[in-house]
This record gives sequence, structure tokens and C-alpha cells, in this order.
Amino acid sequence: MGYALGNLFTDFESFDPPSTPAVEVRVVPIHNLYVKSMVEAEDRDPFAHNPTGLVPQFHGVPVSISEIGFTPGQKASAVRAFDNVESRKGYSGLYQFGASYNPGTFTTENTKLTSGNYLLYWMASQALWRVDRTKAKGLDATLAYDWSPADINRNNSMLTAGLRFNEPLPLRIHNTMSVGYVRDRLSQRFVPPGAPPWKPEHAFEFNTLVHVASMLFQPVMQYYVNVGGRTGRAVVFGFRVKMEL
Repeated sequence: MGYALGNLFTDFESFDPPSTPAVEVRVVPIHNLYVKSMVEAEDRDPFAHNPTGLVPQFHGVPVSISEIGFTPGQKASAVRAFDNVESRKGYSGLYQFGASYNPGTFTTENTKLTSGNYLLYWMASQALWRVDRTKAKGLDATLAYDWSPADINRNNSMLTAGLRFNEPLPLRIHNTMSVGYVRDRLSQRFVPPGAPPWKPEHAFEFNTLVHVASMLFQPVMQYYVNVGGRTGRAVVFGFRVKMEL
């Protein structure tokens, strides 16, 4: 759908790079509203079948995803989930609700087989402040929540919140700095017998994005608390490069 939720593996949605074939239809019935729907191939072992994402693979059942979105500040036909500052000029917000459904077979917490699994999600991005209303420089906020049935999915809900500072550095190239928080709640129905209850996992993130010509550079640092639902802690450093041709 153009962006990644934190727990896509709940119902085996596709993602890059080991993506699967998909088709999407997008309709804009009125100026600020869009509706889109996608059907994609399920793949329960994507890294083994398609590690590069370049070769079409068809494994499992078709997964359906639908979304409705509203933006008060732009034409809905112009809204895209691009990771650059330039695309955020002149918009005031984007509010989305969606659902995905996989008709395949899943195992419940008591090891019984059941047909079908789904994920519901709500996402909101809002411009809080702009130096110039027609420019991107300023502060944005984002909030998202997704939920799936606790009797089928161990990682059944996730809350994401963050702030994005657009062009905080006095450079001629576009740049952002972002801080984020993620809470991943694990279903207590999947606690092993005799083990203590799961604890919610917490993640804190800071990243910087620099847009040079057609390339994006994004170093990131993440700090995790209650890793795996227990008491562990972890620090992760990463770096992402994206080129648009």
C-alpha cells in the first residue's frame, strides 16, 4: 500500500524487498477523499522464495487490502506515501483507515486450525506548524494503531507515534529529523505454559533523512525495552539508501 505497518506478518502482507505480485485500484470520488483496494499473492516464506523482489512469485492464497483516506489540504489524487520533504509542501494532514484479509488457514492459541485472519489499522498525519504555509519547513505529527484477533496473532496490536521536523538544518538540500515511539502488545493467549505473562515491547527511534538529487539517505538509531515481551534491552543502528529513477 506504499508504506509498511509494523506487524505485516500478522496476515502475511507483502513488503519490500521480498515482495509478491499485486494489483491496486484507486478511486477519487471527491476532491479530498480517495478509496483504494489491492489484491496480492500470499507468501509465508518470502525471504526464501524471493529475496530480491525482482522475480514474480505466487505462493498461497490471494490477500486483499482496502483503504479509505481523507486529506483536507490537497487533492486526494495527488497524495502519495513518498519519503521526501518536497511532497509534503502545502498539505495539512492525511487520515487513513484500512483493513487486510487473508482467507488462508491459521493456527489459534490452542493449536486449532481456523480459516481467515485480518488486520485493522488507523493512521493519521497532521501538520502542526509551518514557517510558510506553502512550504514544507515546520513540524508534523503522526499517530497510528493497528489490531488483529488475539486468539490467532501473538503480536496482535501496535501503537506508533512520532514527530517529524521538516528541514531543521540550514541546508540547500531537503532534510528531516524524526523521533518516534512504538508499543507492541503481545497476546497473553500465546504465553507458554508456566511462563510469566508477556510484557509490552517499547521502541524509541531517532532518524535523519537527507534528500540529495534522486537519492534519500536515512541513518537511524533505535532503543528497545522488553525485547521479545520479556525484560531484555537492545540498541540498533541502521542506514537506508533509496534511489528514485
